[in-house]
Amino acid sequence: MRILFFGTSSFAVPALEALGDQGETLVAVVTQPDRPAGRGGRLTASPVKDAALARVLPVLQPDSVRTPAFLDAARALTPELIVVAAYGQFLPDALLALPAHGAVNLHGSLLPAWRGAAPIQRAIWHGDATAGVCLMWMVRAMDAGDVIACTETPIAPEDTAGTLGARLATLGAALLLTWLPALARDAAPHCPQDPARVTLAPPIRKEERAVTWGGPADVIARQVRALAPTPAATTRFRGEPVKVLLARPAEGTSTAVPGTILTARTDGLFVATGAGVVEILTLQPAGKRPMAGRDFLRGVRLQPGEGFAEDGV
Repeated sequence: MRILFFGTSSFAVPALEALGDQGETLVAVVTQPDRPAGRGGRLTASPVKDAALARVLPVLQPDSVRTPAFLDAARALTPELIVVAAYGQFLPDALLALPAHGAVNLHGSLLPAWRGAAPIQRAIWHGDATAGVCLMWMVRAMDAGDVIACTETPIAPEDTAGTLGARLATLGAALLLTWLPALARDAAPHCPQDPARVTLAPPIRKEERAVTWGGPADVIARQVRALAPTPAATTRFRGEPVKVLLARPAEGTSTAVPGTILTARTDGLFVATGAGVVEILTLQPAGKRPMAGRDFLRGVRLQPGEGFAEDGV
């Protein structure tokens, strides 16, 4: 089939590479425009663009897929199937109607759970035992199309959004290849989603990144894992921002003010919370590289009762 592929983040790269390895005809790859990144604000290509250029595939980067100019360009490519994975724009009906075999999307959740932009982060943060990826038919409503098939995986206690996302991306690529023959024959199933079981996964808001030390230790640890490696949970130490990159609930309790660093425990960086204790394994003070919690302790001379404060983002 002649496939028009839409994707932007690293989640989409395994699917793109799998289609290329399978020998499918990728008529073009559509990804978001280059964006400023880093301290210098240098324009940076998306992971999908890098992967497409490495395979010498045509790349399109429209500001909007709704413009007549882009729709004309897509029509001229005569795609037979549209494949979408973590692209970042809604596709209009005129675009979805182009391919003879339809338009499908790889979504990183077990639909109808976690429809939206941050399904992997929300599943970890919520404490779900399993996550998954679904291949679904695209419709105008967000992630509401009929499901073709899903694959699931347990969420390990040490999983971050980064590790779980990479695993789901690989599973999604395999799922897509499995169903390509049926898609080519117009024989893929249409399994409606149960509207009573829908949950939403909106984008992570800036204020959600701030660690609330008055919360339970297990919830704080899940928050840190859900936001790692990026955009990362945030806190403050001596008024300066700190990213908390890896943490886990620790044994024991504390009556100290939430956020206080427990200096009596010298085998790691332990912090009092509203219910329990969190061990910070990795953190990144402003202007510095990521470091182990123990190394952070060695570099500061703590005052009695000193600790982390909620980041006022």
